[in-house]
Amino acid sequence: MSENLLYIRDEGTGRPVVLLHGWACPGRFLEGQIDALKADARCIVPDLPGHGNTGDRLPLTIEASADALHDYLCAQDLREVVLCGWSMGALVVYSLIERHGAERVSCVVTIDMSPKVLNDADWPYGTSNGLTREINTVVLETMVAEWPGLPARIARRLFAAGHPVDPELMAFAQDEIAKGDPVLLRRMWASLTEQDFRTLLRAFPVPLHLAAGAGSQLYNPAMIRWHRDNVPEIHVHEFAQSGHSPHLEEPQAFNRLLLDLLHG
Repeated sequence: MSENLLYIRDEGTGRPVVLLHGWACPGRFLEGQIDALKADARCIVPDLPGHGNTGDRLPLTIEASADALHDYLCAQDLREVVLCGWSMGALVVYSLIERHGAERVSCVVTIDMSPKVLNDADWPYGTSNGLTREINTVVLETMVAEWPGLPARIARRLFAAGHPVDPELMAFAQDEIAKGDPVLLRRMWASLTEQDFRTLLRAFPVPLHLAAGAGSQLYNPAMIRWHRDNVPEIHVHEFAQSGHSPHLEEPQAFNRLLLDLLHG
């Protein structure tokens, strides 16, 4: 097995929970979960490729992220793992299961994520702003040049529409996103937007828990309905005061969900 080049925080003792961050929002966005869970669980929190301390040490793709994480689970011989993926992190979870199976996985938690981000004539359940392949081409072409103005816009869309956001939390989000390298993030965005896990989810091999924010600015309720109609063992957990980030907006309730799954 090759050296694992993912930077990983591995803290706590107990049943393992893997916490995977979203695009442009590295592992530090999950520190609240580490602090709350590490007395009861082994918290494994990578910086995925293109982010944080991993940077460009691995190919900048969802698939490379999944392979590196699977290598770590095997090297540590971790089993009965709770896999939790926020946004892009959910796609890494799906890719790991698609490529390597779910032998080491007990259940999956995904946070406000569609199995396919891009919308088209047959799929209206991608991002609620109507992102299509054609529009995404423009996004990719302009991302690096427009990066100085993007962190504030990205940060605001993490949180529920119409709800005030704690100023310290908003400042943290903007500052952390602004530290990202847009050249690397562009390549991860390109990989993220190529993914389509609808077929996998229709025959998902383990229980799937979808944590959905009622005020999400990224996905609408129809995406949740698609999960209820298509995923065999789906459990939807709606967070009334949250948007795209229930783990940040309602951390106590979200952490309780994870603890209940870890102790179940």
